[in-house]
Order: sequence, then C-alpha cells, then structure tokens
Amino acid sequence: MMSSLGGSEKMATILFCIMLFLATSVSAASLKVGFYKSSCPSAEMIVRKAVNKAVSKNLGLTAGLIRMHFHDCFVRGCDGSVLLDSTPGNPSENESPVNNPSLRGFEVIDEVKAEIEAQCPQIVQCADVLAFAARDSAYKVGGINYVVPLGCRDGRVSLKDEPTLHLPPPFFNAKQLEENFARKGLSLHEMVTLSGAHSVGVSHCSSFSNDSTLSMLLTLKILQWILNLLDT
Repeated sequence: MMSSLGGSEKMATILFCIMLFLATSVSAASLKVGFYKSSCPSAEMIVRKAVNKAVSKNLGLTAGLIRMHFHDCFVRGCDGSVLLDSTPGNPSENESPVNNPSLRGFEVIDEVKAEIEAQCPQIVQCADVLAFAARDSAYKVGGINYVVPLGCRDGRVSLKDEPTLHLPPPFFNAKQLEENFARKGLSLHEMVTLSGAHSVGVSHCSSFSNDSTLSMLLTLKILQWILNLLDT
C-alpha cells in the first residue's frame, strides 16, 4: 500500500502512473515494462550509461532531459516529436520559442540513439529513449527510480506552433494551471508532482523576481497536499 512506501518510492509510483497515462493518451501501441527485453536487452543500460556520463560533466543536463521529456509528452503525447528537425517550409517543435534555445540535452539523445542503432537497428523508438533518459536523470539527481512502460511509436508530425498552444506558460495563475493540466486528464496532485521537476536545474531570475505572478491559492494547495502526503 502507498502508506507503507517511503517518500522516494511514493514519488516513483506517482511518476510511473503519470507517464503511463501521458504515453497512452494518444498512442495506439500497447505499452509494457520490459518491452525491449528480447529485441534489444541492452537498450536500458546504454541509456543509463550515457546519461551518467553526460551529467557527470554537466549536472544541469538532468533538468534538461526531464524537461525535454515533459515538453514531448505534453504536446502530442510521448511520441518523440520534440526531437524532429525542421523541414523546408515546416518548422518543428524544437524551433518554438518555448523550446528554442532553452531546451537542451539533444546531444545526449543523439549519442544514445546512435549506440542503440549500432546494436539493435531500427528497433528502439526515440520516444522510449527520451523516457529512459528522463527517468535516469531523476534517479541521478534525486534518487527517484521508477519502471518505464515502453512501446511508444515515434511520431512523424512536429509543428512549431503546437508547444505554445499546449504547454503552460510561466505567467499562468493557479486556476489556469489547474485547467491546463486537467485538459490532459491530470489532477492537481499530478500537476504538483510533475512541477517538482523545477526543484532541479537553473532558471533566469526574471522567472521568480515578480512576486505578483505567484499564486497564494496554488501555494496553499501545494502545502496542503504535501502535509497530507506526509501524514500517510
């Protein structure tokens, strides 16, 4: 039962459920843990080694990879569309002001994908690589570990305007944030859990310097939820 779990285990369980929901919200594929166990058993270890290598040189990449995974899943579901390059006349998601130039960690994903392709050609989806990388980043920086349901199918559509339409901007108040996440089928508790990723990494001072953008309502709800979690 949840009440018997420690803080990290509770967080891991919640994250697993959230990412499973986001991944299946638009994907017709059947997701399961251990999807590549037979077809590419080394995939998970390849990702973990590459993430550990990258973040040992730049710890800030942990936040970058987690953020990239969220920006991928929140737009079209976990389909890797954030990784697609622009084509003539069709700028992709990574050209959006929401992602460019702040989104980082692409070189880590490229390195992982190249190594996986060398061992298991045309098997492992980029969306799953990104899911692994985000999980391993959370473990590296905070000791949060969770199993990853795999079997997503990489998307072939990536549009520059869509991140702005789907991702919550930094100026949203509590009500707007709650409504934004609710449109994705996520509860307030799940929103708070995902928002916890902002406890790692760096940001511009301007993101926090204007106290008027902070919502007392959201703060009180977060504190209430944390207290309830601690009491379980």
